[in-house]
Amino acid sequence: MIDIFEQHFKERGFKEPTAIQTAVYDALADNKTVLGIAPTGSGKTIAFTLPILPKVKGQQGTQVLVLSPSQELAVQTTKVMREWAQLLNLKVMSLTGGANMRRQIDKLKTHPEILIGTPGRVLHLLQTKHLKLNTLQTLIIDEADDMLQDDTLAVIEDIERATPITTQLGFFSATKTEALDGLSYMFGRDVVEYDVRNEDHSQGIVRHGQMQISGKQRGEMLRRFSHIKDFRALVFFNQTKTLTHVASQLKHDHVSAAVLGGQQRQTEREKALRMFRNRQLKFLLTTDVAARGLDIVKLPAVINFDLPTQAVTYVHRVGRTGRQGEPGLVINFGDDHDLRDLKKLLADESYELKPIYFAHNQLVDERPQKEEKQTTGHVENVQEKAHRVVRKSQLSDEHITVGKSVSRTIDVAKDQPTKAKRHKKNRHIKNKGMRLKRRHQAEEEQ
Repeated sequence: MIDIFEQHFKERGFKEPTAIQTAVYDALADNKTVLGIAPTGSGKTIAFTLPILPKVKGQQGTQVLVLSPSQELAVQTTKVMREWAQLLNLKVMSLTGGANMRRQIDKLKTHPEILIGTPGRVLHLLQTKHLKLNTLQTLIIDEADDMLQDDTLAVIEDIERATPITTQLGFFSATKTEALDGLSYMFGRDVVEYDVRNEDHSQGIVRHGQMQISGKQRGEMLRRFSHIKDFRALVFFNQTKTLTHVASQLKHDHVSAAVLGGQQRQTEREKALRMFRNRQLKFLLTTDVAARGLDIVKLPAVINFDLPTQAVTYVHRVGRTGRQGEPGLVINFGDDHDLRDLKKLLADESYELKPIYFAHNQLVDERPQKEEKQTTGHVENVQEKAHRVVRKSQLSDEHITVGKSVSRTIDVAKDQPTKAKRHKKNRHIKNKGMRLKRRHQAEEEQ
């Protein structure tokens, strides 16, 4: 580490480099193609920043390009690299989708030495001749396990072909996948691998809990979690449709939450992330793509609203908490079947999932005892309701009898006569008959 970096390293409060920072330093400084594998939160961004920046020469074109899978991670990486680059008077710029392209094109005219961008936007600027990489020295692929597959792999290959044949490559990931085993074949380089997952001790103690709960009850459980003091969580969803529905539900319940999704404008995503980092929100609802590689300082918890279907996805999700030695909590929602599948999925991992419960506005490890039914209170509530019942079909001076349960029996008021009324049916017919009989008698007498 050069002197000016070593001094700043100490000023930042870092005691010593992490395992990955130590492992890859010399190889990157010597222009070797490197694959670095280390746990989430172990300082991989600084691991490639410190050895490659001293090789950059000012005002000689773009020499470093870092590719990130998401806008958020690109912006985050830009912030970290700019902090160190400004010590060497080097310019750093981000090129992400969702940002104003015209402004990006104008800034590229200043010839920044370091670029951090998303693959799609970088390739578009290359194809439209607004970006040239003929002076590039180092190309870093961050979150390589995710980037080197499907359509993204083809984009990265196109970008790599636009660089000089002498360009140094660096690949960094938190997990080892089959795609990473074929790097030498894909890019025609000798790759030096550094896997420090078993050596790194930068992560804090993270508890992994499972909460048995049906899909319909999960939104309500989030609302209850909002009452826990100092509780905040990054909430993961598998589908955007579910995320949108839950976000609407939380808004209706006046719970402070925001969405971090791929369909949002960059300004909206930056605002949501900023508010969550500033502890203005209880929940940040997101998907795997949007939250890939995010570094949120002292994040208390991660909630898997929908359980992941791949072990590697679980590793990246839970890596958002417990970073840099801080404690963390992971809560997995699911029914009995879901949780059994999750345990099978993580059989080869070292996670220990334990039941977790919610009681009295806090999370507990032991199942809460069921409270006895308060029958007396129930009777009192029924009586109160009975006093408010009014029978429209009865006269105003009639009232409802109140007993141990609601009664539909109508009790007559005390001042009303109880004697049964005489039946008056056909009385007018009988009177008419008597009048006819008297008329006949009078006619006979005449």
